[in-house]
Amino acid sequence: MKLTKVLTAAIVVATLSIASCKPKDADIKAKIEEAIKADPMMSGAMVDVKDGVATISGEVKDTACKSLCEKTVAGIKGVDKVVNNCTVAPPPPPPTPEPASVTTVLDAATQQKVKDGLKDIKGVTVTFEGEKAVLSGEVTKADRMKIMQMLASAKVKSDVTKLADKK
Repeated sequence: MKLTKVLTAAIVVATLSIASCKPKDADIKAKIEEAIKADPMMSGAMVDVKDGVATISGEVKDTACKSLCEKTVAGIKGVDKVVNNCTVAPPPPPPTPEPASVTTVLDAATQQKVKDGLKDIKGVTVTFEGEKAVLSGEVTKADRMKIMQMLASAKVKSDVTKLADKK
């Protein structure tokens, strides 16, 4: 009978000593934090441990990093279960392209319309620079009015600073 009591007591002591060998939550958390700090990809992750259950939270850069965090934490001795509450950071917005320097050119039909409007006015020449009609020469005040009306009806941007008045 005494032997049974002694063996029972020995089993209880052995069981308690084995159970007490299980790492404490604080020790597990310290090991996990050390592993997270060692890998820069997991720098946004944080962990909390309670009763051997490790809960990961924070923001990581992508799903691969989220999986890596979970695998790393699961590999730590004393972790019974991993709850991965990490969120994946949204991708950065695409870079806004620099506006291209677009030189628009008047279409051939509009250029012809301007030339036809000027054919009856002597002494005026026209060149096209991008989307502008550049006029030069000498004109009367009446001809200048006709030119301005014709350009307005054709909806053409113009440069008439080189037009001089006839005297």
